[in-house]
Amino acid sequence: MGFRTQSDTEDAVSEINVTPLVDVMLVLVIILLVTAPLLTQSVNVALPKTASTTPDTEQQPMQLGIDEHGAITLNKNPIANLDALELSLQNALSLNPDQVVHVYADHQINYGKVAELMAAVQHAGISKLAFVTLEQ
Repeated sequence: MGFRTQSDTEDAVSEINVTPLVDVMLVLVIILLVTAPLLTQSVNVALPKTASTTPDTEQQPMQLGIDEHGAITLNKNPIANLDALELSLQNALSLNPDQVVHVYADHQINYGKVAELMAAVQHAGISKLAFVTLEQ
């Protein structure tokens, strides 16, 4: 009879068998490829019909600008100083409580000047302020 002892056995294999891992990954890829188109189907919904509307042209935002020299303009009209700007903005706010201000600031102007301009708009009571920029 031939009995084996531990010294006769082969050494243990220290390499990982990746074949089952590859098989599992291929099955997962196939499942993903089959289910992905099913998830992107849209639902058909009958949307209600409405009459077309035109935008409100009376609610035009005020254009507040400051150039590289610090000259301030409001709706393309020059403003002498920040106090006159606040007064003009308060008058506009009394006519329209939802007044919006768009700020056009030159890219070379000091940020401190822009901050003073923003503070003047806030002191006038206007809370809707937006900066206008150009795309590069």
